[in-house]
Amino acid sequence: MRHVIALDVGGTGMKAALVGADGALLHQARRATGRERGPEAVVRTILDFAAELRAHGERHLGTPASAAGVAVPGIVDADRGIAAYAANLGWRDVPLRDLLSARLSGTPVALGHDVRTGGLAEGRIGAGRDADRFLFVPLGTGIAGAIGIDGRVEAGAHGNAGEIGHIVVRSGGLACPCGQRGCLERYASAAAVSQAWAEAAGDPGADAADCAEAVMSGDPNAVRIWQEAVDALADGLVTALTLLDPRTIVIGGGLAEAGETLFTPLRDAVRRRVTFQKPPSIVPAALGDTAGCLGAGLLAWDLLDTTDSTEEPT
Repeated sequence: MRHVIALDVGGTGMKAALVGADGALLHQARRATGRERGPEAVVRTILDFAAELRAHGERHLGTPASAAGVAVPGIVDADRGIAAYAANLGWRDVPLRDLLSARLSGTPVALGHDVRTGGLAEGRIGAGRDADRFLFVPLGTGIAGAIGIDGRVEAGAHGNAGEIGHIVVRSGGLACPCGQRGCLERYASAAAVSQAWAEAAGDPGADAADCAEAVMSGDPNAVRIWQEAVDALADGLVTALTLLDPRTIVIGGGLAEAGETLFTPLRDAVRRRVTFQKPPSIVPAALGDTAGCLGAGLLAWDLLDTTDSTEEPT
């Protein structure tokens, strides 16, 4: 059975699948990333995991994978197949596409950025599938974005398109590791809400999910922290929709798990801020933490489609 390898590399864990031509998940697996062992060990783990997936396909599906798609965090040069930089994995300029292709006996490999790859999946088979233009914004430890246009995701001239988390929403505000002050992700990421609520509650172990529960119970400190995050997010989203004019904004990540505790006030906040802009639909992501893996599979099939279409006829 013809299939591809899909691999989503995260800071703590990796999700993988063998994906059929119809999108069916023929096999799924997970493994710890092991970043505590250093960047070289992480690369070895990725290569070993991919080789095991290929071997599984040979044993159980009767043929090796036709291609592989891999999504990684950080800065990615997809055209050259290089994982340029990832702070949470500690690597720089890793020629991951070539390394994987060699380990997989010459199998073609597509390399992509994790958020853009997740956005690709949400745009084609998830919450954005009916929108010709959408913005995918996962709210996790940080905030990134993927700009979807007609079934593809825009990488930008330098591979940095969609970095909505570093729109300044509070001039002169909190310092951000990127070097600016007042960036959106310092106010509206799951990590930012967790930090603010832990300090307010006097509980170092409290997180954004706890804050959301406290909001539902009417805790005034939680309501204040939550509303500050919603207002900052609305400011960032209105800037993005003014520039990009998306039909749909898909919100994912840990903070989106709060459901209407997030979406009802967020839609209201965006509606209050728009003037001439057409308000977009603001919807929760549909694919959860499988988006990156599913998107990696789409990268692999797209690579095969491109290769097949450029082959000389015999």
